[in-house]
Amino acid sequence: MSDEYLLRPMTIDDIGQVITIERLSFSMPWSPLTYFYEIQQNRSAYMAVIELPDAPPIPPIMESSRFQIFPFRRRNQKPVGRLTAYGGMWVKHGEAHISTIAAHPDYRGQRLGELMLYGLIQRGIECEADHVMLEVRISNTVAQNLYHKYGFEKTGIRPMYYHDNNEDAYVMAVPTIDADYRRKLDTYLTALQQKVFFQDHFTGQNSFKEE
Repeated sequence: MSDEYLLRPMTIDDIGQVITIERLSFSMPWSPLTYFYEIQQNRSAYMAVIELPDAPPIPPIMESSRFQIFPFRRRNQKPVGRLTAYGGMWVKHGEAHISTIAAHPDYRGQRLGELMLYGLIQRGIECEADHVMLEVRISNTVAQNLYHKYGFEKTGIRPMYYHDNNEDAYVMAVPTIDADYRRKLDTYLTALQQKVFFQDHFTGQNSFKEE
């Protein structure tokens, strides 16, 4: 049997591992305090992780001792396992804006980024979003190809959006979430079910790969 992943909401106890993945993925990582705000205070934010519950956690990179008091344990629950991917979005006024998404380098190529993308879109639909948008580096063709697969179209450019090298960003969007798009999303889920063995505690749609 393949590893069983768990797609679930992000908690403050995940911040250490999330920051580790963040720093391995991006040159301009968010701070621990930013994630704390998104999880605890931003009512428009929906943050998620993909966990391997039975695997040991990856060593966290922490900047503030404020977060070291609970790096791996969810309160009144079993210890957090290994986080392999994470993502987040804001939903407001009918728009689902995907803010961040990444997979740990050791787990790339296993469709976990796609699973996270699906989960965020589906959660946005459940929150009554009528469209989805995001920004992506113009040089990141791998991510762009995945977004195209999920119906995102290039709708604009944000000049010098990334401050580390002043690279432009494409604005990409699913302009309308209608019945036809939801049917296509169901086909993407069916394909994922054949490739990834996971439980879904984020969108409410449990999914298992067949043996």
